[in-house]
Amino acid sequence: MSPTTSPSTAKSEPLGAVRERVLATLRQDIIAGRLGPGERLVERELAERFNVSRVPVREAIRALVTEGFVLFESARRTVVRRLTPADVKELFELREALEVYASGLAASRATPEDLAELRGLLDEAATATKAGEAEAITDINTRFHNRILAMAGNSLLASVMEPVDGRLRWLTRQNEEWPQLLTEHRDLYDAIASGDPDRARDHTLEHVRANYRSTVRHLFGEDAEAL
Repeated sequence: MSPTTSPSTAKSEPLGAVRERVLATLRQDIIAGRLGPGERLVERELAERFNVSRVPVREAIRALVTEGFVLFESARRTVVRRLTPADVKELFELREALEVYASGLAASRATPEDLAELRGLLDEAATATKAGEAEAITDINTRFHNRILAMAGNSLLASVMEPVDGRLRWLTRQNEEWPQLLTEHRDLYDAIASGDPDRARDHTLEHVRANYRSTVRHLFGEDAEAL
C-alpha cells in the first residue's frame, strides 16, 4: 500500500519530509477505502510499515485528526472516523455555497485553454468510468472541480476550500454512481463553456445536491435523506 523505504533512506530523509510522506499515504488510504471507518491506527505498526520512527507517524496522525479523517477514541486508541449524516450534510452545505459561486465566476472568466483542460479531464473520466477504476475516477473528478475553482480566479475562495479538500474527496469516493457523475460533469462543462454564469450556477447546484443524495444513500441507506 505504500512504497518501501530502506533504513538508510529513512535516516537521510528530513523529518518533515517523512511526516508528509506518511501523512499523504495514510490520507489516500482512507480516501480510497483501504483504511475503513473504525479501523485502528497503531503507531508501532505504522512505524514498521513505513520503516520510520514513531515521531513522524505520531505527527501524521495528529494532522489527520485536524483534517477530520481520524479521531482519538481514548489516549491509546485512534481510529478512522465514521462519518455521520450531520458530517456529510455540513460538508455538502459548504460545497453548495462555495462551488456554486466558483462555477459562476469560472463561466465568466474561462479561457479556451481552461475549457480544453476540462474537456481533457472529461475524456480521462470517461475512460476510467468505462473501466470501473474507482480511485482514478475520484482523482479525476477532484481535479475537475479543482480546475473550476482555479478558473474562478479567486485565491481567497481556493484557500477556504483547501482545508476540507481531502474530506470532500473522501465523500466523492463514497458515491459510486459513476456514469451519472460523468453525465453531470459533462452538463456542468457545457454550462461553464456557455459563458452564462447563471446557467453554470444552476447546474452546479443541481450537481452538488444530486451528489449529496447519492452519497447519503450509499453511506446510510435509502431512508437517510430525511435525517
